[in-house]
Amino acid sequence: MFKVLVELALVGAIASVFIVAAQGRAAERVAEEASGREYMRNLDELMSKVKNKATIAAWDYESNITAYNEERMLQVSLEVAEEEKEYWKETMTYLWREFEDPDLKRMFEKYAILGTAALPEDLNQRLIQAISNMQSTYAKATICDYKDPSKCNLYVEPEITNIFAQSEDPEELKHTWLEWHKAAGAASKNNFTEYVNMYNEAAKLNGFDSVAEWWLSTYEEPDSEKQFADLWEQVKPLYQQIHAYVRRHLRLKYGEDAVSAKGPIPAHLLGNIWAQTWNNVEKFTRPYPEKPDVDVTAALVSQNYTALKIFKTAEEFFKSLNLSGMPDLFWERSIIEKPDDGRDMVCHASAWDFFDGEDFRIKQCTTITNAFFKTTHHEMGHIQYYLQYKDLPVIYRAGANPGFHEAVGDVISLSVSTPKHLRVMGLLEDGPDDLESNINQLYKMGLDKIVFLPFAYLLDLFRYGVFRGTTSVNDYNCHFWQLRETLQGVEPPATRTENDFDAAAKYHVSADVEYMRYYISYIIQFQFHRSLCQLAGEYVPGDSNKLLSNCDIYRSTEAGNALGKMLQLGSSKPWPDAMEAITGQRKMDASGVLEYFEPLYEWLKAENERSGEYIGWEPSTVQYCTEEQRSIMENSEFRKRLVKYGGA
Repeated sequence: MFKVLVELALVGAIASVFIVAAQGRAAERVAEEASGREYMRNLDELMSKVKNKATIAAWDYESNITAYNEERMLQVSLEVAEEEKEYWKETMTYLWREFEDPDLKRMFEKYAILGTAALPEDLNQRLIQAISNMQSTYAKATICDYKDPSKCNLYVEPEITNIFAQSEDPEELKHTWLEWHKAAGAASKNNFTEYVNMYNEAAKLNGFDSVAEWWLSTYEEPDSEKQFADLWEQVKPLYQQIHAYVRRHLRLKYGEDAVSAKGPIPAHLLGNIWAQTWNNVEKFTRPYPEKPDVDVTAALVSQNYTALKIFKTAEEFFKSLNLSGMPDLFWERSIIEKPDDGRDMVCHASAWDFFDGEDFRIKQCTTITNAFFKTTHHEMGHIQYYLQYKDLPVIYRAGANPGFHEAVGDVISLSVSTPKHLRVMGLLEDGPDDLESNINQLYKMGLDKIVFLPFAYLLDLFRYGVFRGTTSVNDYNCHFWQLRETLQGVEPPATRTENDFDAAAKYHVSADVEYMRYYISYIIQFQFHRSLCQLAGEYVPGDSNKLLSNCDIYRSTEAGNALGKMLQLGSSKPWPDAMEAITGQRKMDASGVLEYFEPLYEWLKAENERSGEYIGWEPSTVQYCTEEQRSIMENSEFRKRLVKYGGA
């Protein structure tokens, strides 16, 4: 009995030691977490200053491309990288994975990814220089006029853009397409290859196999690529109907020698230098041409709209939703028209957060057009997002996922572009909202929203392949056009070789901007729109007087409050939480897109069947891959991924 008592006492003593030890470790964890919380507060202040410094240097360069500003931006980028690296080293001394506070743990997890600053200084300098070179090539690229070969100062904006908007001469369009892709694309191939090599080194130092996995990690879902592919499968039938309808009208206009009945569409005939949207062919392909067009460019001009008035009009839209107006610094420091001092600048419209909670700007070379009326509302949507989450820790000042930021601007544009809203603004005369007018409006929207989807999807599928090594430097152009033909059903206007590098003729490739965000945004904006319209009482399923496609949330504080609540989350929560806050759903879903465009889809199916159109496309007869490349590709990893994610 005594022996048993001794053994029990011994067990109790040992247990007490473990309890005391556990209590000690618990106390240590509490102390460590408290220390981590204080550290994170200090780091937040430091990172605010670092990001502000980097953003100022980038703004100065993009708004005035000079050798001095380029050198200054490079120097600041390197300084910032070294500062971030030092902060990262300290961050990694904390045992943050053991923290119990999920919010604190999330901040540490985000800061644990150092980014390109992980590179040694010489390699980081090479990466920054390669991107800067590509941006400079793109911004400075000019071509000669087809009609006046001595005039060689045509930039992509506005001159080349205007040629594709206005010209119906296939030879002029072909010349312009080829010259732009040579000036802005081929000239950047070597810099792009350098960029890929350096960027992949940075990815590995951050724990990723390649930049593709790094980019995908921002979507916080292990099956993101499958989700993207599933979304494409949802919308592909609608795209194919639009494609077949447009191809028929282009064939009627330019002849069967230029546009085949069953093949891909030549990229230069679609009214856009990248064939990413087809709005400019709407004027001769409109389903009901006798119905008046909804384009308020003439009204904007006749009513003496200026760039400033367009911006003030956009601001008033947000204020009508009970959201924020633009701060004084926005008006003082934004560039809303291209300065007439002869400077080179990046005219691509962009919104900027300077991470000090006060300075927010837009840089945009505004002209008085319907397109810029919508673009201004879109860019101000980014600023609204910045304003709503400006009081969050710096690490959370971002969209819930990369697609959210783009979707917010576009969901506003969906309301702004409706005939209902344009009438309220006095930019459109009263007229009938009949079925034929609605089909015209949906078709016009489809040439923007639906047509864009495969292009937006494939641009990063291409780069994923490059980053992963399944697309080699010797196959850049071949694989790029294989994706464009397979997913988009377009072909180049002339033979392409690996001396060409057509992907870099797109700004976002040259400027290192992840593009899947735009694809995602063009899906989820319709999820957002559907929910906001129901909150505003503007959309009732089955009610022909309250169609989703004619919903305008202007002046709805209910919709604005719901939107604001989601914006205020920034990236502080996983994106399904933000999605749920506004839609009640936790998945990205294209049913909102299909609901919006259902009348058009049914009309197109009937029309294409009536005219006997071939749905889909047969292989292109334009050579962009060599026979050797095609042979190798059949069993390549690129082909397998194309089949898996491209629906080929």
